[in-house]
Amino acid sequence: MSGMTIGLIMFAVLMVLLALRVHIGIGMFLVGAAGFVVMNDYAWLPLLNALKNLAYSRFSNYDLAVIPLFMLMGQFATHGGLSRALFTCVNNFVGHLRGGVAMAAVGACAAFGAICGSSLATAATMGQVALPELRRYNYAGSLATGALAAGGTLGIMIPPSVPLVIYAVLTQESIGKLFMAAIVPGLLAMLGYMLVIRIVVAIKPEAGPAGERVPTAAALRSLVGVIPIMLVFLVVIVGIYDGWANPTEAASIGVFACGLLAIVGGMRMDGIIKSITGTAQATAMIFLVLLGADMLNAGLAITQMPTELATWVQGSGLPPLSVIFAILLIYIFLGCVMDSLAMILLTIPIFYPIVMGLDFWGMTVADKSVWFGILALMVVEIGLVHPPVGMNIYIINRLAKDVPVMETFKGVLPFLLSDLIRTIALVFFPAISLYLVHTFGA
Repeated sequence: MSGMTIGLIMFAVLMVLLALRVHIGIGMFLVGAAGFVVMNDYAWLPLLNALKNLAYSRFSNYDLAVIPLFMLMGQFATHGGLSRALFTCVNNFVGHLRGGVAMAAVGACAAFGAICGSSLATAATMGQVALPELRRYNYAGSLATGALAAGGTLGIMIPPSVPLVIYAVLTQESIGKLFMAAIVPGLLAMLGYMLVIRIVVAIKPEAGPAGERVPTAAALRSLVGVIPIMLVFLVVIVGIYDGWANPTEAASIGVFACGLLAIVGGMRMDGIIKSITGTAQATAMIFLVLLGADMLNAGLAITQMPTELATWVQGSGLPPLSVIFAILLIYIFLGCVMDSLAMILLTIPIFYPIVMGLDFWGMTVADKSVWFGILALMVVEIGLVHPPVGMNIYIINRLAKDVPVMETFKGVLPFLLSDLIRTIALVFFPAISLYLVHTFGA
């Protein structure tokens, strides 16, 4: 059999394993190891030699240290009451509008994402904070849960973002550039979700009743309370991008600042312990997936499938836009069966060389690399609210046990439309992603 055939069989077997609910990290490791052995004429010694240094070569990467640090920032924000302060602040300004409490939840998700980096953590935390308020004002279950599920995706769209860190490690791209490039698309996502809420309540006013108007003085006082959180975001992002701190150093500063704010806000020893254990569990899961992806990529590298596929696409004469939209459709399909991190790890080694070999709007290789990273991030987040997996939907649905899961899926559909419109805009207008990168002298 050819290397291409073996590579396709490996993907097919992986899909079967995922359907059997095998953990994605373990599935990728087993398939990669099997492919490695087959491509070496069923000899086990080359595999054992590869395994000897596989874990060390991956986990000794200094850049990966930012993942547990960003996770710890999010844990401190969760257990230190910072999420409630963010929601209260945004709600004080927009809660009096029709659909305002739902818009406040989306805005708070964006703000929380600026110090978290995890979509699932954002959805779970803000769901706990915002759902009681949405219930108090008798919001429709579909709108309340749909807004929170969609808003949770802002956890990875607003930097810092764990999937973007993984993308940077896989492609040797600058983490600072990717974080800077994600800001405008992330803010557009937030505004798009808020617009969806306004349209929904305009069509069905009873779905999102107006909340109470808060006096201006009280609203301003709540704004003062979240300024330190926003300063943490600016220090981390600007520090990384401006070069006076590397990603690990900037993340360390962010952890210290978030921990201090959480302690001042009332977090005690049990909260610190929960933050550390939660970080350890999330990091272990991510690193297991990373190890599995490395084994799979090692197997695919021997098959030459990524190189052959890139060469075929470049020589096929297909319009570059057709290729990029095909890739985006594949991402949407994969989002039906796997999570965002797994999609990034599985596909980037294959799709990245293809995209880099094509011409899009005359962009340089550096610009294409950043642009594709943001596109990939925007599309994989759709998988978080896309049936049948839709992890954010199930997280919110567990919190809102009185709302049927089908109602939540219905509620999230308008937000998915917003995602698709934004993604198409990013394809045709790369400047949306690259504006800040170019403006600040990348």
